[in-house]
Amino acid sequence: MNIDLRIPMGMMFTLIGAVLMAFGLSTRANPALYAPSMGIDTNLWWGVVLLVFGLILVTLGRRGQTKIEKSREQGKGIKK
Repeated sequence: MNIDLRIPMGMMFTLIGAVLMAFGLSTRANPALYAPSMGIDTNLWWGVVLLVFGLILVTLGRRGQTKIEKSREQGKGIKK
């Protein structure tokens, strides 16, 4: 099974980022929760960062997977 590792890793980061971002959005009304971080909603911002990073990994992995599949198809055509 030839799969680009960026695809499952990107899915994992995207999922974790979405969960963290949802938690950050749902707790925005509680300023006491973010008092130690000077009022910055770190869950929301790190969720956004992880979500974007995961989407970039998935996109690059899909492009790489397409190249692998094209080269495999061309290789089969040469062997015949």
